[in-house]
Amino acid sequence: MKIAACQTPEFIGDINASLSCIESFSIDVEKHNIDLLLFPECFLQGYLVNDEHLEQYALDLTSSEFKVIMKRLSDIKMTLIFGVIERSEGKFYNSAVVLKNGTLLGVYRKKHLLGGEALFEPGLTSPVFELKGIKYGINICSDTQFPDSAKAIAEQGASVMLVPAQNMMKQEAAEVWKYKHNEIRAERAKENHMWVISADVTGRRDELRIGYGPTAVINPEGEVVAQVPLMETGVVVAEILDF
Repeated sequence: MKIAACQTPEFIGDINASLSCIESFSIDVEKHNIDLLLFPECFLQGYLVNDEHLEQYALDLTSSEFKVIMKRLSDIKMTLIFGVIERSEGKFYNSAVVLKNGTLLGVYRKKHLLGGEALFEPGLTSPVFELKGIKYGINICSDTQFPDSAKAIAEQGASVMLVPAQNMMKQEAAEVWKYKHNEIRAERAKENHMWVISADVTGRRDELRIGYGPTAVINPEGEVVAQVPLMETGVVVAEILDF
């Protein structure tokens, strides 16, 4: 299974731009025969957690609006995973959807929410998916700080953990965390003998906030074997063999 993880600009409240970005990256990696394309956390609508943004942009995954989005992406051959702000039965979730040819294969809802994510409900399940005989699961960003989230998918036979992340932070925090993310994810990789592959945003939101990344591939020994350079958009590719 060949996975491409994308380090992208941040889009806030511009779903069309997010979809165009997915389409563009899918074209860029087509020559590599990619099976799965991974994008950051809350990628579709942008990671902004306030009442106004959630009310305006959150989507019910059974809605006609989301069906239009799936139809637009239906010509992309590879499996797509990207972050969405989900609305369901009056509640909001920080979710990641799994799409294939315009069909929703499943959804993962972030379990371990940060203090600034009080408007979201935590997810309760850890679904595992399979592609080319290889099982994979999802952790979203800060989930990786908690061993139980990775363990929950490893116990179901997952050998790959995909991590949609969004680390657009205030400058001081960004400097502290820009190398810590891989250190934490490496621990999860070693604990569960699994591949950990992340996708993140990069660039500046304003004069206060910066996103370094990282978008990286970490092997089961906890080694970073590939990474998009910090502050650059791009793709990193991992070929995962059944083991």
